[in-house]
Amino acid sequence: MGVSRRDFLKLCGASAATIGLGATLEAPALATGTAAAPTGDGDGYGMLIDTTRCVGCKQCQLACKQANHLPTDDNPVALSPTTLSIVEFRNISTEVQKPIIKPVKKQCMHCVQAACISVCPVGALYRTETGCVAYDADKCLGCRYCMTACPFGVPKYDWNSPNPKISKCVTGCMADGKRDKPTCAQACPAQALQYGKRQELLALAKARIQENPNKYVDHVYGEKEIGGTSRLYLSGTPFEQLGFRVDLPTVKLPDLTWNAQSKIPYVIVGAASVLSGITWWTHRNGNE
Repeated sequence: MGVSRRDFLKLCGASAATIGLGATLEAPALATGTAAAPTGDGDGYGMLIDTTRCVGCKQCQLACKQANHLPTDDNPVALSPTTLSIVEFRNISTEVQKPIIKPVKKQCMHCVQAACISVCPVGALYRTETGCVAYDADKCLGCRYCMTACPFGVPKYDWNSPNPKISKCVTGCMADGKRDKPTCAQACPAQALQYGKRQELLALAKARIQENPNKYVDHVYGEKEIGGTSRLYLSGTPFEQLGFRVDLPTVKLPDLTWNAQSKIPYVIVGAASVLSGITWWTHRNGNE
């Protein structure tokens, strides 16, 4: 059966449309920096959180709320759109009648190579020169892929807002990340939070462990987990008892997510081509 001139032109138009779709899909990725797996060398800034020094005063939590203009009259029990940093209280005792409560600060871990950045299709999440994983609400599509990708469950979606967005610690409370401390670190009266170059903080953490082997667990949490994080933790208690995930690999998660995400434009273009072909085939007889 021959192909009429009109059908041939339609088929050419459909093919051009799918090629244009492919270009459209890949162009934003190139423009926003998500066309390649996001990189981070771990040489940015970070924070060392020594849980053995934390007294549970919640001053860091309060300072974060004030700096980000969030309600301070609530009593949060977990991270949320209105609580970007929280002090959790963990019972590490095995005896019900004798609880041993340990406070620990939790917030975004600002991963060196963040999975949330690698899955964001529009570049709403990005890494700054200081090592902070920042967020641009104006670019956000609300797809919430970042919530699924984050191994720490940090990004939260404001379901109660008429204009919902993702909420997370972005260290926006600093005037200049290279010189000033985040508000939470400034507010800590026990100096449990120290801000500075990540590599210097890592060396400091290891020195504390070496000098006080009976005081600390022989591990700096965040040094290697999922390729490393900008928030490093010291503890005198096994990290799993403080609610930390200890099953995380040392592989950089974007190495995994990018392998899948980079194929998405081609899958969509392929599907569009197939559907265009089916449409042409099913309607060819009626147009002859």
